[in-house]
Amino acid sequence: MELYLIRHGIAADREAYANDEERPLTDKGRQKTDKVAKQLRQKGLHFDLILSSPLVRAKETAAILQDVGLSSQVEEFTSLAPDGDINTWVSWLQEWQQNAKSDRCIALVGHQPDLGNWAETLVWGEAKEKLVLKKAGVIGLNIPETKIPIGHSELFLLISPKWLL
Repeated sequence: MELYLIRHGIAADREAYANDEERPLTDKGRQKTDKVAKQLRQKGLHFDLILSSPLVRAKETAAILQDVGLSSQVEEFTSLAPDGDINTWVSWLQEWQQNAKSDRCIALVGHQPDLGNWAETLVWGEAKEKLVLKKAGVIGLNIPETKIPIGHSELFLLISPKWLL
């Protein structure tokens, strides 16, 4: 199955918000994310499901992806919050794959460095903190369906939003 890791768009400055979880996308962040989402849609992408971090900026990013037609289904997933646990998601994924009727494509909307670290863990079996995912950037992975994905996934896409705009 294909997995896309998508970092949230440009968010408001930390200083303007007492609680980091409440920082929304800026106007520029919304516009850039919308353009990236439309490019992904134009390239024929469609997600069976989008899982989003519970933080406002990630939920707004997921909503933009949904609004341009990349998916009709968005769910909040607590482990996608900063410092989330990849093993919780892997357990969820294994159950989800058992119930899937065919090849599936899902997107995770979250934060850096977590998404980069998750991609490294899925590909190399450990986070090396080398993959950098820009705001509104996308990582694409092929996830094996017959074994644990950690250390057995394949990276096929790492793209900065500037290459999609």
